[in-house]
Amino acid sequence: MAIEFRNVTAPPLTGFSALAPSGAIIGVIGEKNSGVTELLKLAGGAAQPQSGEIIAPPERRFVALGEALNLAPAAVVALDQALATQDAIVRARTLTGLDRLRRSGSTILLASHEERLLESLCDEVWWLEAGGLAAKGDPRETLTRYHRFVAEKVRAWGESIPPRVTPSFRRGDGRAEVISIETLGANGEPTIVWKSGEMVTVRAAVRFHEAVPNPVLGILIRTQIGFEVYGTNTELERVDIGPCAAGETVTVSFRFLCDLCPHAYTITMASHDPDGTSHDWLDDAIAFTVTDERHTAGVANLRAKVTAEKSKAALPSAGKAMDAGVE
Repeated sequence: MAIEFRNVTAPPLTGFSALAPSGAIIGVIGEKNSGVTELLKLAGGAAQPQSGEIIAPPERRFVALGEALNLAPAAVVALDQALATQDAIVRARTLTGLDRLRRSGSTILLASHEERLLESLCDEVWWLEAGGLAAKGDPRETLTRYHRFVAEKVRAWGESIPPRVTPSFRRGDGRAEVISIETLGANGEPTIVWKSGEMVTVRAAVRFHEAVPNPVLGILIRTQIGFEVYGTNTELERVDIGPCAAGETVTVSFRFLCDLCPHAYTITMASHDPDGTSHDWLDDAIAFTVTDERHTAGVANLRAKVTAEKSKAALPSAGKAMDAGVE
């Protein structure tokens, strides 16, 4: 049975209108306090709106996080993160049960943070933002829009948080000291969140406490589990810093395309002699995150351009078909 919301207000939902058709699974996504839980409670009959109208059949059901999964026949079933804590066997049974309900004509609203699950299971996805419907429709398209929104919001948050230099290990003979490290976005502003594909910069300042004839400054990017992703230094890049006297400060900038997949990473920063003798070496000195509007696997985002072609198998000509039957 279909369920329709007509100008419904139940804070934070305000003036919400949408139609969920019968025989469909509707995925519901949104940030905390966007109205997702309130919508599901209304859909499942567990709450009533302050104003507006809900056109729905009787015998509706709401299942909250942690509650027993009841997949008995019902006209409308609303599940709020109900799969989040289930083991693999229960999840498999639940997905089979949801498909059975859909085939019988039930309307199912499913809130989940598992975007791949929603894309593969749902007929539609509704994206709620600030108590309203930001987008609805094709799961992949709606999830892509939502992911882009989240990426932008995470990036904005990253710009408000200054990078903190907290190395896991520090060593060196003390002839130089790394006094600051910054991660900069394409706009040149400090941020701890990079967008995959943007031009970024690692900027560091090194103060020399003793004269060093030929210092080398370098960086190393690692994943959180210690996998080395990329490293370079001024010597490899053929940048000659020259002799540095005691009291001098050198600011070095490494600028490159952030062709990394969405993950958390660390940056190691070092000042050393050409033979590797460390003046100041900061392992995993600062942490940063890469975000993107779509999922990719691995570490390197190679941005493949994919093409595909179909061709029909060649059918034998009439003459050849006749010849094939003659001995």
